[in-house]
Amino acid sequence: MAKKKEASKKVQYLGTGRRKTSVARVRLIPGGEGQIIINKKAINDYFTTDIQQIIVKQPLELVSATDKFDIFVNVYGGGITGQAGAIRLGIARALVLADEEYKAPLKKAGYLTRDSRMKERKKYGLHKARKAPQFSKR
Repeated sequence: MAKKKEASKKVQYLGTGRRKTSVARVRLIPGGEGQIIINKKAINDYFTTDIQQIIVKQPLELVSATDKFDIFVNVYGGGITGQAGAIRLGIARALVLADEEYKAPLKKAGYLTRDSRMKERKKYGLHKARKAPQFSKR
């Protein structure tokens, strides 16, 4: 899931995050100015609401590493909230690879735990997963 990639002096840390049906592939590049690029757009252009931007930046602010890394993300699937959660998990996993000391605070905050809640499948004879047709006694 998470890998450390070294190719001719260029070090980058890779992390994969998933949430609902969203998948995020995150690359952390040390020595950057703290810019976050998501699908070739700045974070302010990709996530227009502040809540999603805050969710993405949570692991970085927890370990006070906002200006230490440039972050490049490819994310697909799901909606914007699921994508923000997937990016958060990917960033947290990549940070653990970058420095092992980050693991304890990130784990305590719950950023290294994959949120396993998924949509329940539809069952036959029902309208949705649990919504039944209207009952008529006569």
